[in-house]
Amino acid sequence: MATSFTPMSKKLRREDALEYHSQGRPGKIEVIPTKPTATARDLALAYSPGVAEPCLEIAKDPDLSYTYTARSNLVGVVSNGTAVLGLGDIGPYAGKPVMEGKGVLFKKFADIDVFDINVDAKEVDAFCAVVKALEPTFGGINLEDIKAPECFVIERRLQEQMNIPVFHDDQHGTAIISGAAMMNAVELAGKKLSEVRVVVSGAGASAIACTNFWVSLGVKVENVLMVDTKGVLHAGRTDANEWKRPYVRETTARTLADALVGADVFLGASVKGVLTAKMLMGMAKNPVIFALANPDPEIDYQEAKQARPDAIVATGRSDFPNQVNNVLGFPFIFRGALDVRARRINEEMKLAAARALAALAREDVPDAVSHAYGGERFTFGPDYIIPKPFDPRVLLWVAPAVARAAMETGVARVPVDLAEYREKLHRMQSRSYQVMSTVFARAKSKPQRIALNDGEHPRVLQAARILREEGVCEPILLGDASAITRAIAETRLEDELKGVTILDPRRSPDRERFVREYFVMKQRHGVSLERAEADLGRRNYFGSMLVKTGGADGFVTGLTQSYPEAVRPLLEVIGTREGRRAGGVYIMVQRNEFKFFADCTMNPVPSPEYLADIALATADLARSFDVVPRIAFLSYSNFGSASGGPGPARMREAMELARKRRPDLEMDGEMQVDAALVAEERQSRFPFTRLTGDANVLIFPSLDAANTSYKLLWRFGGAEVIGPILLGMNQAVNVLQNNASVQDIVNLAGVTAVRAQGGEFLF
Repeated sequence: MATSFTPMSKKLRREDALEYHSQGRPGKIEVIPTKPTATARDLALAYSPGVAEPCLEIAKDPDLSYTYTARSNLVGVVSNGTAVLGLGDIGPYAGKPVMEGKGVLFKKFADIDVFDINVDAKEVDAFCAVVKALEPTFGGINLEDIKAPECFVIERRLQEQMNIPVFHDDQHGTAIISGAAMMNAVELAGKKLSEVRVVVSGAGASAIACTNFWVSLGVKVENVLMVDTKGVLHAGRTDANEWKRPYVRETTARTLADALVGADVFLGASVKGVLTAKMLMGMAKNPVIFALANPDPEIDYQEAKQARPDAIVATGRSDFPNQVNNVLGFPFIFRGALDVRARRINEEMKLAAARALAALAREDVPDAVSHAYGGERFTFGPDYIIPKPFDPRVLLWVAPAVARAAMETGVARVPVDLAEYREKLHRMQSRSYQVMSTVFARAKSKPQRIALNDGEHPRVLQAARILREEGVCEPILLGDASAITRAIAETRLEDELKGVTILDPRRSPDRERFVREYFVMKQRHGVSLERAEADLGRRNYFGSMLVKTGGADGFVTGLTQSYPEAVRPLLEVIGTREGRRAGGVYIMVQRNEFKFFADCTMNPVPSPEYLADIALATADLARSFDVVPRIAFLSYSNFGSASGGPGPARMREAMELARKRRPDLEMDGEMQVDAALVAEERQSRFPFTRLTGDANVLIFPSLDAANTSYKLLWRFGGAEVIGPILLGMNQAVNVLQNNASVQDIVNLAGVTAVRAQGGEFLF
């Protein structure tokens, strides 16, 4: 079953995983204050004496803890480490990285905060006592990685004892997602839930919970055969515990192969390899095969499809159609439960979640989802029976369905207006996690050859490994060949970068041809043949000519040079598109939104014409990220309030030029940052503004202002930075910051690869 976000299908080095979890601040989570803490007054309000006031109010009414503390958005992910992923009983210390990871998924997909609680207690009584005592802290409890059969007892007891939702995701997460997929698959197979014969491989927490849930959806219990490590649960066995006992049958079947003869549905929640192609041949027409063992299914997807082309097949893997992934469930189920302050997550809420997912799969899939998966089109059918994890609509469908069920069954303490609730979810929905995943998915759809300068640099080599493994692009390493080969050995990347293209500008067989072509291009621009020889020995000129002549599709440089030094050869060789100007844009990603800052790299004091060009090019870039651009031309003046200086007049003229060229775009200015980004300021003081929402494309009056602003937000505001993205060029080239991290290089290479594809992504 799928208990992780994305099953690893590619080689992942031990060193990479350890470095990821240990670099910088150890672990994957931190606590960030949500209120100001800058002054003595702030601290007095946060702690003593101000904190006494909410304490006194909560003492009168404990439910006010939801109002005055973070409890309403806080889930405890609790484990004793006795059944951690595929690692088994490794204990609570070793299980903590997994629990932190679960917290990351809660936050990224549903903006739910998590404390991971790792309890050193295998005994049911001791474990339950600890979790029960934590109730005042949390709005809900997500039990995780607890072995069967103790997990059944623990969940049932805590649900009875606690007045907040308690949900064991290993049981119910897979059950809900697989149930949604199963409903659609059975219908597509032309069968009825009440009539299908189901064979279950596995009898642990997930298998039993899935089977129980499928029965609640309409599968008849008498039509189920369950197979554990000892074979079919048949009436002659005396070892079935109370959770297996409902599935003991009078049957002559003893093995999985016996059980599958004539079966309509296979549900696997067991181990790799237990299902064979030969076994599938005995199943009924149009079988449904759910091989959910993770990361390796009971039978390989391709093998199953080859054996039974008429089958509908699902796995827990992201590299095949129909991924049954728990991340489609738990974040959104808890979101709905928390927002109505549910006392528990009951069967009706689980059914509502499954039916919402099943219904969403039947809807037309928007372009944004298609873009996130490399342009692949999804239509309800045998290869698309469940929504994709990166479909942003899942939050908007599942959480309201869960909230409605909670209200209808009387477990909600705070009813909500569902229309208003959906709008609230839409506003809070995080976009940050989608930004680069969308870019990478597009890049993978048509891989490009991207040359990377400084090929011997360890960060470039690490980036090249990631780009190659993930299929984002095929890297070409530029630099001294012997130095690059030596650096690959020193970083122990020989296997990962085996066969990678290495080009040495000083020894390349293409160098003389490049020199001649470059000389012809630039001979009337002051470049002599000797100068051409010298230039083409430099990597930035060589990389630019490589792209110019079709030897590479794109070029990323700048890691070890200043921006002007790195960008000049690109401008001289590649040049800008006709009627366009070069400009640098940073995408600033912070919490639930991202904004485009321009121009941050090129022109110290831009003219109105330049500003208008860059504004329109940045708007096109925003559209390529599925963002509707709202452009603000920034200044220290608001609509003529300080009209005496040249800066405001320049920004005002730039806005008018841009508006004449693109009247379809939302834009306004000149305006201060407050008016551009604070709705209350804009609406109260400037009701005439053309912006219908906060600006997301910010055009700065100078390079000083733009560069300073993005670095302040980056260094002190905690924003993530993508870029700089070089706009207006004839071909796909980009320049890194010279302090770029491995992830920066990967991100910019991905953007460059998408730009190299051309088409609608030409910016």
